[in-house]
Amino acid sequence: MPASLCGTWEMISNVNFEGYMIALGISPYLRKIALRLKLRKVIEQQGDRYIIKTCSTFRNYTIAFRVGQEFEEFTQGLDNRHVKSLVTWEGNKLVCEQIGEKKNRGWAHWIEEDKLHLELYCEGKVCKQVFKRKVNE
Repeated sequence: MPASLCGTWEMISNVNFEGYMIALGISPYLRKIALRLKLRKVIEQQGDRYIIKTCSTFRNYTIAFRVGQEFEEFTQGLDNRHVKSLVTWEGNKLVCEQIGEKKNRGWAHWIEEDKLHLELYCEGKVCKQVFKRKVNE
């Protein structure tokens, strides 16, 4: 059984976020703002349903899904695209494949050494983010 992803997580590193945003077609203006943000992740599990909230002082984004069930996702506030998403467990990684206008798009979350790792990928560009669990959780 994979380690629990649930909790509140604060970003400690963010590598190649700009390259990933360029692949998504995000404007230079929004990229400049996004690069200054310190993101916070809140991950909850309610039965077989996961809720992942990405929070910042600029925008928040929430996704809710059941592992193994394809769903329609609108990436509002990110790149504003409609995609079909499917989240599955691959070993200890929670992996999402997003099918739509952009090719080879998705993400993976996993725990390693008490830190939450997130890889975001799109059209050959990979962003690697690391989060530490918020104290007092």
